[in-house]
Amino acid sequence: MGEAALADIFAAFGPLRCRRLFGGLGLYADGVMFGLFIDGRIFLKTDADFASDLAAAGAEPFVYERKDGRRITIAYWSLPEPALDDTEVAAGLARRALAIARAASAGRPRRQRPPRSR
Repeated sequence: MGEAALADIFAAFGPLRCRRLFGGLGLYADGVMFGLFIDGRIFLKTDADFASDLAAAGAEPFVYERKDGRRITIAYWSLPEPALDDTEVAAGLARRALAIARAASAGRPRRQRPPRSR
């Protein structure tokens, strides 16, 4: 699935930008990453409440294995299957993920870029 197919799924959400990330794609709106596309699956940024709602809809957490064998779970959950065929449902979930991602980034200090050499 490429950027055009992802844009189709989130058509009712609005403009979507993808950037290569972790061997997959980061999904961005308004410069904020709210999702991932990796290993053929879409994952959305969550908080505890959203993760619980997604789990109830059959979603699964994003888990990866480190080189030392430890399994790491991060705050991204898969897009439930019904949302893949319903752009309105996908858009609603994406809006919720974007709001969570914005809130999370507001609490972090902005990364300083090194000065440009002249």
